[in-house]
Amino acid sequence: MVENEGFRRTKHIDHFIQECVDGEVVCLEYKPSTNLEADLFTCLRQRTTMRARMPRCRLFSTRILAILFLVLALGAYCYYSAPSSTKTANSLISGEDIEPRSPTIIRSTSVRKAQKAPVVEECPLLKESAADIDTVSTYPSFDFQPSWLRTKEFWDKSFEDRYEKYRNDSRRPMLKVIVVPHSHNDPGWLKTFEQYFEIKTKNILNNVVTKLDQYSNMTFIWTEISFLNAWWERSHPIKQKALKKLIKEGRVEITAGGWVMPDEACSHIYSIIDQFIEGHEWVKNNLGIIPKTGWSIDPFGHGPTVPYMLDKSGLEGTIIQRIHYAWKQWLAKRQIEEFHWMPGWSSKKPSLIVHNMPFDIYSIKASCGPHPSVCLSYDFRKIQGEYSEYTAKHEEITEQNLYPKSKTLIEEYGRIGSLTPHNVVLVPLGDDFRYEYSAEFDSQYNNYMKMFNYINDHKDLFNAEVKFGTPREYFDAVKERQKSVPTLKGDFFVYSEIFSEGKPAYWSGYYTTRPYIKILARQLEHQLRTSEILFTLVSNHVKQQKNPKLVASEKRLEKSYEQLINARRNLGLFQHHDAITGTSKASVMYDYGSKLFASLYHCIRIQEAALAIVTLPNSTLHSQNIIQSETEFETYGKSPKKLKLMFFDTKKIILFNPLAQARTEVINVRTNTTNVRVLDMRTNEYVQYQISPNIDVREDGRRTISDKDFDLLFVATLPALTAVTFHLEVHMNTSQRSIVFCNNCQDQNSKTEREDVFTFKKMMPGDIQLENSVLKLLINRNTGFLRQVYRKDIKKKHIVDIQFGAYQSAQRHSGAYLFMPDYDAPEKNVLLQYANWNSLYDDNIIIVSGPISTEITTMYMPFLVHTARIYNVNDEALSHGVLFETVVDFESPPKNRETELFMRIQTDIQNGDIPEFYTDQNGFQYQKRVKVTTLGIEANYYPITTMAWLQDEDTRLTMITNHAQGAASFEPGRIELMLDRRTLYDDYRGIGEGVVDNRPTVFHNWMLLESMSPLTRRKREASEQQFIYTKERHFSPDQKESVYQLPSHAAEYLSKTLNYPVNIYMLDTSEVGEVVVNSHNSFVEQFPTGIHLVTLRTITDDILEQFPSSSCYMVLQRPGYSCSVGNTTSTKSSIFSPNTAFKGVNITDLTSVSLTGLKTYRSLAEMTEIELEPMEVKTYKVQF
Repeated sequence: MVENEGFRRTKHIDHFIQECVDGEVVCLEYKPSTNLEADLFTCLRQRTTMRARMPRCRLFSTRILAILFLVLALGAYCYYSAPSSTKTANSLISGEDIEPRSPTIIRSTSVRKAQKAPVVEECPLLKESAADIDTVSTYPSFDFQPSWLRTKEFWDKSFEDRYEKYRNDSRRPMLKVIVVPHSHNDPGWLKTFEQYFEIKTKNILNNVVTKLDQYSNMTFIWTEISFLNAWWERSHPIKQKALKKLIKEGRVEITAGGWVMPDEACSHIYSIIDQFIEGHEWVKNNLGIIPKTGWSIDPFGHGPTVPYMLDKSGLEGTIIQRIHYAWKQWLAKRQIEEFHWMPGWSSKKPSLIVHNMPFDIYSIKASCGPHPSVCLSYDFRKIQGEYSEYTAKHEEITEQNLYPKSKTLIEEYGRIGSLTPHNVVLVPLGDDFRYEYSAEFDSQYNNYMKMFNYINDHKDLFNAEVKFGTPREYFDAVKERQKSVPTLKGDFFVYSEIFSEGKPAYWSGYYTTRPYIKILARQLEHQLRTSEILFTLVSNHVKQQKNPKLVASEKRLEKSYEQLINARRNLGLFQHHDAITGTSKASVMYDYGSKLFASLYHCIRIQEAALAIVTLPNSTLHSQNIIQSETEFETYGKSPKKLKLMFFDTKKIILFNPLAQARTEVINVRTNTTNVRVLDMRTNEYVQYQISPNIDVREDGRRTISDKDFDLLFVATLPALTAVTFHLEVHMNTSQRSIVFCNNCQDQNSKTEREDVFTFKKMMPGDIQLENSVLKLLINRNTGFLRQVYRKDIKKKHIVDIQFGAYQSAQRHSGAYLFMPDYDAPEKNVLLQYANWNSLYDDNIIIVSGPISTEITTMYMPFLVHTARIYNVNDEALSHGVLFETVVDFESPPKNRETELFMRIQTDIQNGDIPEFYTDQNGFQYQKRVKVTTLGIEANYYPITTMAWLQDEDTRLTMITNHAQGAASFEPGRIELMLDRRTLYDDYRGIGEGVVDNRPTVFHNWMLLESMSPLTRRKREASEQQFIYTKERHFSPDQKESVYQLPSHAAEYLSKTLNYPVNIYMLDTSEVGEVVVNSHNSFVEQFPTGIHLVTLRTITDDILEQFPSSSCYMVLQRPGYSCSVGNTTSTKSSIFSPNTAFKGVNITDLTSVSLTGLKTYRSLAEMTEIELEPMEVKTYKVQF
């Protein structure tokens, strides 16, 4: 009996069914009835999610009395908390400001369900996935110096014998060959995107349309939608229709369908998903299709994240190419060229099949079979004036050579077929930017068709069928012949090849190359995500308001949608495997950076416009640029600049929390006064704050304290997806000013006002200690870097020794791609030449201590400035972490030539004599890494994008980052992060130049030291004694499962806050005078704390291009976190309650769709039906 007025309850409880057994009462589940007790019991079940039976209890004991009391209490709670159907919808705008006209529930109903009590979820303990092949345990068993290195071919007598055996086996299925013409088009590498398009790509696509119309049985594939979009916008409608016809006939296949072919080591989950959505949406809108297969043939190593995304997007198969040469041989020997790629945690087996191309590279030379010298003669490209290794072997197919050439070709194809049980072969026919000349189409088609026809007409001789086809046809054929494929877990990093020089070359340098632009890309990711969320919610809020005063504001916001699309595409373009990797020519990297920089500007302007609409009640002020970002991205190549709050113009700032979880942050703004305090207008309370000096270094090395610029630090607690206004008031309180310890900051001959602002003290002899309520840091007086951490909560000391050093390049040089340190030369003491201070007076060290933060800055000018900072705030994560800020300036070349700079942390953590540590994979999954003792440091460096950690039975140390970089644990207790690289020479992998365009770069890293839970401590699974190298690992059903290692609750939180910082805006009222500003604006209500809102991405209108619709893709992720590290008492809820809503907007339809939105699964009645498993990523289409 749930009525609009709520639950009505007036009687006592007397209707429980009781069954006396041996003096006890068993309280049974009560069946529904219409009376009071049944309703109350129903309420009890709803509020507590109890099912079946109440606990056994002794008659009239204190236990039964307590239960009866709780039942009565819950009844009262149900009565007073049940919502009424007439309850006013929550507003997007705070309290009294602007009332929205539409409710926030998903669907309006006459009776709203009774609220459920918050369900306390247990920490989800994830197990490692089981797989037939485990790359971590298999990889170290390889012979990395096999006898075939010099020949560059793994094909030996054992492979040839097997081929001959199969060739004569009449029971084996007939050889089926699918030849796939393709052209690999890099959206930037040696030339910019636009240059490549004008010179190469537009001609290639024109030829595809023309020549495939001429050759009715030829096929082609296309992957890079960024190029296809550029061609589409410039092509004649007749050509557009011709392409769509070819696609409908299945002769042109769109593979993968992403905006680019993304790198898989340095890219982050947000950007990977976003560029796939952009590409897939374009394909569906313009071509009317859904991609079925992936094509990832050029990224330098492969991981499980992209296959997971493709599987979740509804693709059925994908193709990979560049994996370690030893993996190529190992898989070929076992006839494993297809597998299901399992995620790291135990989950349902994906349906997507991954195919590994068995040989080195995707060129014709390396793809027609195991012998490149043979395959060269089957590249029939012949362009006048063009000379290369394949033109030297060019031989047209004639009647005289048709039989021997066909026989040799089909034998090579047969050798590929012998590497699989199904005898179906996929052969790429192309290379970089091929088919830009129509003559190549003619020569390749005509020569191959002569052989194809001959082979197909003589099946008695060749027992084979060969044709032009597509990857989709290949996977269909494989599925017909092979009903099951093995599973694999792990990844294929570090990639190594031998085909260039006959010596192993490890591609681990690009994980770090050009860190400035890697960081810039992540800054754009953050700003784009914030803009997407604000644009979606504010624009739909305004539409539903139908307020005439907001029409102009709505149109201005809609006009900016085109800039939002450009930002998506510029970020997507940079995910290309020669962009975010830093492996293009310097001029091309500058072009990428300029595009990112322009989109950063536009995203911030969109945020300002959206926030103005909801924070300024006076709509006439929305176009006055009153809300302005506090950060200015002034010039590409320089770090962003903090603008100064001039107190006479700016007395209010707005902070926006772009996360869907509440957070506490220390905010730092620059101001022109020290006489200030901060009021949180949402709570109407003054917040904790601190005034710190702004320290500059003069040319003579002396430190000067500015008497005009000051840093204002204050603690802000921000609800989820909320903009909060803070008011700066004039206030004199010297106790909030920092104390400065500096032996070189005061000039005794020049007294200034600043001495009245801050207290200066000399550093006393002995160890330097910094501490807060949780940590005590011991600083090495000689270096100025952290040496030891004392944790007060457990009264334990940890060695945490920070060092900076550099590797020098070997004779075979490191470059943009390769990391090749010189083992004959010691590590470079790169700081020695900059240690030009007076160590007796600690000239290079400054300590600033205040009520909120304490930090020590050590300067090796101008090369390196390193700051270690701890916070003394009431927040568990902030108080337990140490924040490192490192500014690196390589200066102009040739200074610091052949320098690969790292930050090393040496600890007393016992992570094994054969060290192991853990890295993230694209900010999504996590992978254990174990040192391969037979390989050098270059082969033991791995990519990270958010964090890495090492641990033993007692302690875990986590390093958190906000960009892609390389990491290693080459010695016990050690973890190191590569910061920047300068290599004067080319590494002979294509770009023809070194990396010397280093920019001054600011690095941020959180460090966490946490305890392992005593309840779950156990021996490490991969110690030196236990880690067994196996040739192949098969899991049996009764095999003991291992726990899937995840970051701690605090590490996951700090990673999110570092990657998605609080957006700070100033209120510039210099031209309009005082204005009314809302105290706060909440965009969400009761969003589950355990769910990460990846994006709210407005969908482009079906009819009007560059125009937003009223729908969006809501991409959600349920990040995993460890149940046994750090604070294990706090849990996160992943349940959407009846009160979960986006405030100020009415959701009219909610639909579950595939990851990129192309497939529709089911319609949801309300948000409570949204469910995500741990680690899962899902997309929902939201109609406002």
